[in-house]
Amino acid sequence: MRYKEEIEVYDEINVTPMLDVAYVLLIVFILMTTAAVQGITVNLPKASNTPSLSKPQTKAITIMADGTIFLDTYPVSMEQLESTLMQYKAVNPALPVVIKGDSGVQYQHVVSVLDLLGRLEITQIGLVTQKLVK
Repeated sequence: MRYKEEIEVYDEINVTPMLDVAYVLLIVFILMTTAAVQGITVNLPKASNTPSLSKPQTKAITIMADGTIFLDTYPVSMEQLESTLMQYKAVNPALPVVIKGDSGVQYQHVVSVLDLLGRLEITQIGLVTQKLVK
């Protein structure tokens, strides 16, 4: 004779072990991403305190339509421009200069400034223009 065994039917799933695995994976993910962000520790070299790194050395000469000349934002005469640029050139022999001439300025004013830069042996010269919009 066979005995009828009682079979228990589970109609619920125990999610606790599944949540434990999810939490462990989350912790591993967090640890791995923070470890990747930190990187490798190295002794970085120290930079010198040179003036070229602390402030820009490029000087801007602006020539307005009426012939007024500005060095950076200060109005100057041609004599003042020459003496000031000589001082800057003594500090930085490779002094870069950009010229911003108004489109209505007489061409002679721009040529005079270019001639002055040539006499001072300033060779790094840039002319600022606007992009043509079509």
